[in-house]
Amino acid sequence: MSASPFSPALLLPADAARLVREACTPFPTEDCPIASAHGRVLRQDVIADRPLPPFDRVTLDGYALRAGDVRGTSAATAIRQPARFTVSGTPQAAGMIARSLPASPGACIEVMTGAVLPRGADCVVPYEDTDRDGATVTLAADAAAGLQPGAAIHREGSDHAAGDRIVTVGTRLSGREIAVAAACGCTTLRVAALPRIALISTGDELVEVGAPVAPHLVRRSNDLALRAALVHAGYPLVQRFHYRDVPQEIETGLHGVLAEFDVVIATGGVSKGRHDHLPATLTALGVIKVFHGVAQRPGKPMWFGVSRRRTPVFALPGNPVSCFVCLHRYVLPVFAHASGLAAAPETWVSLASPVEGLAKMTRFLPVRLQTHPDGRLTAAPEASNTSGDFAGLIGTDGFVELPPQATRFPAGHVARFFPWA
Repeated sequence: MSASPFSPALLLPADAARLVREACTPFPTEDCPIASAHGRVLRQDVIADRPLPPFDRVTLDGYALRAGDVRGTSAATAIRQPARFTVSGTPQAAGMIARSLPASPGACIEVMTGAVLPRGADCVVPYEDTDRDGATVTLAADAAAGLQPGAAIHREGSDHAAGDRIVTVGTRLSGREIAVAAACGCTTLRVAALPRIALISTGDELVEVGAPVAPHLVRRSNDLALRAALVHAGYPLVQRFHYRDVPQEIETGLHGVLAEFDVVIATGGVSKGRHDHLPATLTALGVIKVFHGVAQRPGKPMWFGVSRRRTPVFALPGNPVSCFVCLHRYVLPVFAHASGLAAAPETWVSLASPVEGLAKMTRFLPVRLQTHPDGRLTAAPEASNTSGDFAGLIGTDGFVELPPQATRFPAGHVARFFPWA
């Protein structure tokens, strides 16, 4: 474990993130009905149980016929110009068993999008390239001249053969993957279990949003902001708690949540003030401290530990920007890892304007992304007033991580970018 070269007592953010990842065990696996699987992380491959598509599929409304009948490939199949065909039988719609095209030259069958291609046909001519009079269909000259076998046909197995692996382990399921799973007959899917998260705010100064608020009090916002980010990131099982700065109240509350929940996230009460009781209380309850303090701004007082039953405990600073940044830098990435989510490539951006460095701290700087006609992606710094300025994050897309540096970072400096959930 390496510490910051500028402040030996504090970890660098990369080391803190590594320790969090090493301490957190994978979430369990469970079966999930496909109708409820959106946003879940896959723990099994989705395998094609039959070819996709499972038959030669008609891709537009029109007439199925033999291309050779149009081209006149032999004297027996030669057709007068313009090409005329006789409609055989009733139209074939999607979901109907395939009919057979009569063997006589010049026969066609009316077909609908999604239908099985009639046996003996090898192409489809769309309505708009034909003129119909009773049972006689006349092809437009240009359509007839360019018609080839396979036209307007989605061939059986051309997407995937039976047995192909289509969606792989570690994928977060969206509508696209769920559509594929449904096509492969998956009524349930093996996915990572969702962690039950206790989200705790601490402080005598906090009141509920709808309660009367005196001038010396503030409304609870941190836990609502973190809950919204957690839900948006795919972790909806969040229950909110509030404890006053009373050691006995904090100890009683923590004792319960440590026994009941899979993850505990607290905000406030984690620094070195007289009323910052959280670290000592966690230690008294048997939570093993992994680290306390990271060489970063905002978020320096962050605390992390693991309970006896391997429950990870994140004690984040109480300043709004600090806790929001720490959630996105440490908590959400380790949740993705514990879910088995395939690692996403890191995003790097260049600064749109110069910014000041911090001599002894990594700086997390909120930014607004800007795209340019030449394809460049730049990050415009949007520094908040203080770490208590939650409103300063409005309009930003995330933050960049700037390593300890006493000098300025020039415009064009490339930094790692972390998006808001």
